[in-house]
Amino acid sequence: MKIYNKLIRDNIPEIIKKNGQTAYISMLDDKGYTAELQKKLIEETQEYLDSEEPEELADILEVVEALASTKGKTLDEILEIKKCKAIKNGKFEKRLFLEKVED
Repeated sequence: MKIYNKLIRDNIPEIIKKNGQTAYISMLDDKGYTAELQKKLIEETQEYLDSEEPEELADILEVVEALASTKGKTLDEILEIKKCKAIKNGKFEKRLFLEKVED
């Protein structure tokens, strides 16, 4: 038996069952769900940093969307906030690197 103790996608229990295995699943409360999403964001980010695979970016976005929903926001609303911040502060397209600021 392998122990995971982590948040999983909704279809994973069925996939495990189709593989002839038994999954032991519990449901998280709101606080636990948010905490596990935060852990999942770190996990998925590290997976992207290790692999640089675009599909890992999709996993990060999935977690961001779930985290947004815990704050009563949709992904579209988060993208609108992103757009406003880009207008105000710019994006990262120019590859600018701030070395220091002198008074």
